[in-house]
Amino acid sequence: MREPLENAELVAFTATVAAGSLSRAAAELGVPRATLSRRLARLEARLGARLLRRTTRALTITDAGETLYRHARIALDAVKQAEASIRQDDATVRGNLRVALPPIVSSPFLDLVADFAAAYPQIRLQTHLSTRHVDLQREGYDVALRAGRHLESGLVGRTLARFEFLAVASPGYLAAHGTPTSPRDLRAHRCLMGFARGELPETHWSAGARKIQLDGAFFSNSPAMLVGAAERGLGIAMVPSLAVQGQLARGELVLVMPGVLRTEGRIAVVYLERELVPPPVRTFVDWLTARAPAALVPPASPRGEHRSRSRTA
Repeated sequence: MREPLENAELVAFTATVAAGSLSRAAAELGVPRATLSRRLARLEARLGARLLRRTTRALTITDAGETLYRHARIALDAVKQAEASIRQDDATVRGNLRVALPPIVSSPFLDLVADFAAAYPQIRLQTHLSTRHVDLQREGYDVALRAGRHLESGLVGRTLARFEFLAVASPGYLAAHGTPTSPRDLRAHRCLMGFARGELPETHWSAGARKIQLDGAFFSNSPAMLVGAAERGLGIAMVPSLAVQGQLARGELVLVMPGVLRTEGRIAVVYLERELVPPPVRTFVDWLTARAPAALVPPASPRGEHRSRSRTA
């Protein structure tokens, strides 16, 4: 009868997959790289299957490794939850916390994260900034900040702020190419478009509940780059209102079809659905929910009225 897998081997495997590197995983676990390699080798020998392919330039996961990783994450998470359930009377919150953030976040928000690290020194905090929507379960993240219209299933979301996606262009572009007055007119214009979920080039713009199919002329997963392209007169961009407050106030950009090309988005902190939320996750989410709305208040309406729509869910 085959012996059960050892916890240290599963920890070594999941840490390596999440880190994407033996060296980084060894550093995160605080063990020598050689020790980590031996644990991985024992795991593969015990299972009789190749889990990882390692070369001098890359580390890739096999199909067997993908299957084991999904189950191992669930098993190890259950162990952590069991430990947390008997330590919840300890006033000191401790443990690891991996957080994914979009680059659109402001300096005041990043200050909140640094303040959290100072307030809870026993939490080993890792932050990763990327426009890509990370898979919390697959990639081993505990918490993520989402800026968009929808949240994926399987996650708990607490809204920190609401904003609008607006279509904008430079006065020079509109003077040279005309101002569209209907969605059909957009087909004759250069549309500067983002990436859906930060991964795939967009094919549509949202106008309330309606979807407008477009052939984009320029694509970027960076809202800042789309704003910059619009400022240079490259076309019409649909971007978060948070990213164009100053440009609209200074007249460097103007709204395009504001009665049509306008849809609501939100910034939310999300984490995995589970019966028992680990203390570091619960503490971080509560910290953001209490403090982040003030740092993420949407700007005054481009029409000149200040409308604070921030609220928590």
